Amino acid sequence: MPFEKVLVCNRGEIARRVIRTCKRLGIATVAVHSEADPDAPHVTDADEAVLVGPAPPKDSYLNVDAILGALRKTGAKAVHPGYGFLSEKSAFARAVADAGAVFIGPSPDTLDAFGDKMKARHVALSAGTSPVPGTDEPIAIDTPEGIAHAKAIAASVGYPIVVKAVGGGGGIGMQVVADEAGVERALKSCSDRGKASFADPRVYLERYVSQPRHIEVQVFCDTHGQAFALGERECSVQRRHQKIVEESPSPAAFFAGPEGEKRRQELYAAALRVVKKVGYVGAGTCEFIADDAGNLFFLEVNARLQVEHPVTEMVTGLDLVELQLRVAAGEKLPDLSNLTRKGHSIEARIYAEDPSKGFIPKPGSIDELVWAGGAGEVQSRVLRVESGVKAGSKITPYYDPMIAKVVAWGETRDAAIGELDRALAGTVIAPATTNVAFVRKLLASEEFRAGNYDTKFAEILAKRP
Repeated sequence: MPFEKVLVCNRGEIARRVIRTCKRLGIATVAVHSEADPDAPHVTDADEAVLVGPAPPKDSYLNVDAILGALRKTGAKAVHPGYGFLSEKSAFARAVADAGAVFIGPSPDTLDAFGDKMKARHVALSAGTSPVPGTDEPIAIDTPEGIAHAKAIAASVGYPIVVKAVGGGGGIGMQVVADEAGVERALKSCSDRGKASFADPRVYLERYVSQPRHIEVQVFCDTHGQAFALGERECSVQRRHQKIVEESPSPAAFFAGPEGEKRRQELYAAALRVVKKVGYVGAGTCEFIADDAGNLFFLEVNARLQVEHPVTEMVTGLDLVELQLRVAAGEKLPDLSNLTRKGHSIEARIYAEDPSKGFIPKPGSIDELVWAGGAGEVQSRVLRVESGVKAGSKITPYYDPMIAKVVAWGETRDAAIGELDRALAGTVIAPATTNVAFVRKLLASEEFRAGNYDTKFAEILAKRP
């Protein structure tokens, strides 16, 4: 056992996912929960549970003092943060270490480097990996000279451009600007949003990539100097800059044939150069954006386990959570340099939302819940359901409205899509409003079947009759 007891400071499906691997390894688990989640599945799955505050995340799942209190109370010697919440907060990682426990994730210095988009750009540039053309320093927006300088840079990069908050993520603090007239307004708007959401008013500019594809590389590194790329994931089915469907390998045409495989290996090498530059340890995802010609540009590193990690697990046969635990305990990774990836995997995120109304979240009750035509959740070689709810659960406005991830595998892409569609056809979630029907519509669409889609496709499809 890498650890005797692990505290999982998260909720929903990712907390359950971590707990499942811990149980298989014989590791005791501690769940934390808010007043809104006393009987949530992740709480009942764990060996122990500790209340950490009221329903709002800032008072519970982001309450560092309360979580450290749970750590002391239960005697856990390691903390798994899942994704979101505190997973990329360097101050929290330092606090865990100061409390005498192990943070299962990258070092605080690494989290600092990749939590700041300007620092991340500098790391990529120093590693010889090209980011999207733009500014390598924040734009000064508090003087007329700063605004003029921004307009000059935008003109040199070429319109349309994107204004981004340095501390942003998930589309927050980001605006596309078509011409010079919109630059100043976008700079100030993104700065205000960045300050409100991330306590960081800094902004920068990037070229706007038309018809973009979002492709990411799963990396894993240990404390013994080893670093491996475990394959890529295609994450271009998005709404509001957030992913809905992910698959591996990418079906993009520019990855086809011998030249495509060469490009794929170059992508892996570019990702590894970035993480090696900072001595990365643990699981991470190096994200890239591709233009319609297949040019790939570095975007950022997500220094944690990704929501969509199961598609990589399905094609590699690896348990990434187990690898996280072992690396955090100082163990050496097995040699994954010649890892064989088999078949194709695809994941659909099932949300309580209304695609016909701009994908707005729809809090509500789940009175009836059936997965893939059966009474219980599924964990098989060809189908996985990663769920954070049960019959009787409520989707509240306090947390992300994701209900579950349904993940399918097949020998071919068509087989994987068919398996996923059959699973969704047998899924019942009532009376909550969900995106299940929309995902099935997407899977059946000509563009998706051909692998010919970009990050705008889902929102365009939602408007089709």
